[in-house]
Amino acid sequence: MVGKFWPPHRGHQLLLEAAAAQVSELLVLVYAQPDAPAHPAPARAAWLRELYRGDDYRPGPRIGTTPLRIIALTAEADHPPPDAADDYTHREFVRQWLARHGYAIDVVFSSEAYGPGFAAHLGAAHVLVDAARQRMPISGTQLRRALAAAEPGQPLPAAALLHPFVAAQYGAVPPADVPRLVLLGAESSGKTTLATALAEALGTAWVPEYGRLLHEQKNGELDYEDLLYIGRRQLELEDEATPQARGWLVCDTNAATTALYSYYYFHRCDPALQALARACGLRYARTFVCLPTVPFEQDGWRGPEALRQFQHGAILMQLETLGIAYTLLDGSVAERVAQVRAALEQTYL
Repeated sequence: MVGKFWPPHRGHQLLLEAAAAQVSELLVLVYAQPDAPAHPAPARAAWLRELYRGDDYRPGPRIGTTPLRIIALTAEADHPPPDAADDYTHREFVRQWLARHGYAIDVVFSSEAYGPGFAAHLGAAHVLVDAARQRMPISGTQLRRALAAAEPGQPLPAAALLHPFVAAQYGAVPPADVPRLVLLGAESSGKTTLATALAEALGTAWVPEYGRLLHEQKNGELDYEDLLYIGRRQLELEDEATPQARGWLVCDTNAATTALYSYYYFHRCDPALQALARACGLRYARTFVCLPTVPFEQDGWRGPEALRQFQHGAILMQLETLGIAYTLLDGSVAERVAQVRAALEQTYL
């Protein structure tokens, strides 16, 4: 597969997944000339790798059992032709690049009219996927226009055609089927207990903290790359839970806190995770922060109790830096539920 992937969208994912189901290995070349200044090909290729990174700890992205080899071509290293160049120039560039790097191609996948001629030039078969855009009515050109014209601070309808991880890289989120509220707080501040109680009180669904689950699965040995994966997977779990939600979707923790943990454990944060954190102001209609006033419970996975106060302050500083409004919650579980319900009643008045 060859494309700009500017941005990677649901149509690209359909094409990738259809191709991966039919081959033993899938090579994906990402390039544009001129390239996007804010999100160049190496960044877009990294997003694609992240979308297909699983939690089974096998190296490299894959779809099912099919490994993906996703490579960004740049003007400095590869000298791709201009986007406006004729078909022959692009075909010959790719043919020479493949030969130079030792790739033997059996089949080309595309959803464009150029596909058959391109494949023939490479001496490969061709498979056309959703050329009429019936399964996924989308194009990169349309999305770029929509993103460029988007009003700051407003949900973007076109973002529904992007994975939420990709949409966040552009500071965009799709309009939500149901509004989401998120509970933040230091370790052992009562978030999970409150999330379950709120879901019961509101008659809705709630989404557990995925980072906690992965932390336990890996026996507390998270890698730096896991933090971005946690942020991305949390978004997917929220979207998966949305059909079961009624009125509000209750979310335990978000990518902003995941970014804080990235700095805490590794003293750095992936730019893509930083983008997820910035998008939290759009993604959640209400943000609540649990005060660390409940009795501390050491379950074997948490830091020392003294760390709670520092974590709480860091969360508040981050929210204020990002310009995200929040409501503090204190007291018993019942009192906190009542405080949330009172705040929600005021949200859409």
